[in-house]
Amino acid sequence: MDINYILLLALFSMALLYSSVGHGGASGYLAVMAIFGIMPTTMKSSALVLNLFVSLISFAQFYKKGSFKTTLFFQLAIASVPFAYLGAQIPISDNVYKKILAICILISLFRIFIKQKEIVSPLITPNLYINLVIGMLIGLLSGMLGIGGGIILTPILLLMGWATLKEAAPISALFIFVNSISGLIGLLNKGYTFDNQTYSWIIVAVIGGILGGYLGSKKYNLVTMTYVLGFVLIIACGKLLIT
Repeated sequence: MDINYILLLALFSMALLYSSVGHGGASGYLAVMAIFGIMPTTMKSSALVLNLFVSLISFAQFYKKGSFKTTLFFQLAIASVPFAYLGAQIPISDNVYKKILAICILISLFRIFIKQKEIVSPLITPNLYINLVIGMLIGLLSGMLGIGGGIILTPILLLMGWATLKEAAPISALFIFVNSISGLIGLLNKGYTFDNQTYSWIIVAVIGGILGGYLGSKKYNLVTMTYVLGFVLIIACGKLLIT
């Protein structure tokens, strides 16, 4: 099979899996691109573009099925969006970029494989200032790496008891969407351009995002694909850490 088709299949699979848990999939796309030796400059802008489409699709699917905590989302996003833009302006070496990205991929593995127990109601109402600080830090990191930040935000929401599973998915999906827009604008202002392949990547990601959002919101079990893609993420982490 042609290597380009393998890449498209991998991106499709990442979009399907991540959208099924309310994420845009940037860490997965970046992992795949790292394995295929794509340059970090192309990785960042391309992953954010794919994130835009898939996270919005995922948000639409989960928003219809769960309750959306509007106040919590805006408190997090109001600080994260400007800092995502600033993060995209920060110069970072390819070596440091790969190491930080590997850590974020490990976090995404935790989110995918560790099944949190459903919470009947949030245990704690987070403080406004805590939300602003968390949003700021996640936004900054998102802009630097070319991710939306959902892989970091979702575990925080669940582990701290600030949202249930149904509430966390749409919050994270829309959070990823707005941060991806901000980070992408920041990258474009620095002169980043899209690879011609990006358009075909968008098509397969959108298809995977629609299917994954539907399956995830309907509570379908994606165990087999989870383990297969988890293996891909582990390979990507190894490649990023040793190169």
